[in-house]
Amino acid sequence: MTQKFAGIIRDARPLDLPELLDFEQEIIRAERPFDPTLGEDPLSYYDLREMVEDTNTCILVAEDSGTLVASGYAISKKARHYLDHENYAYLGFMYTRPEYRGLGINALIVKELVKWSQEKGFNEIRLTVYEENMPAIKAYEKVGFKKHLVEMRIPRPSENQ
Repeated sequence: MTQKFAGIIRDARPLDLPELLDFEQEIIRAERPFDPTLGEDPLSYYDLREMVEDTNTCILVAEDSGTLVASGYAISKKARHYLDHENYAYLGFMYTRPEYRGLGINALIVKELVKWSQEKGFNEIRLTVYEENMPAIKAYEKVGFKKHLVEMRIPRPSENQ
């Protein structure tokens, strides 16, 4: 029998910031092996304080018995001028504590972020993931995402070891 998540999914609050900042560092730590172009620590991807207070951003957390165990966000991004949509919802900040993985929490968060995005009028919903991050790719495909575009780069001479 598969265990299911018994906690709640809710909007992030300013009081959650210390844990959200920890989640951000865990995401950076997990992504560092996939991206040799990431700067040196200390490094930050997001302005989480601003995002939590922004009504045009949806940051969700999963909470289990008062402890934050996962996160994700949806934000509006401007589309390239040649696309058939002006803006799209971009999902990111996906993190689940290791001991809570495999319970479907990421899928619950994505479902709620998609719902929020559609309620805001977004017909296009995207995210990015490192091509070598197969667990993440499989998780996103499981909730309906399809591969769309591959970004390529020429490795620096120092990376060809």
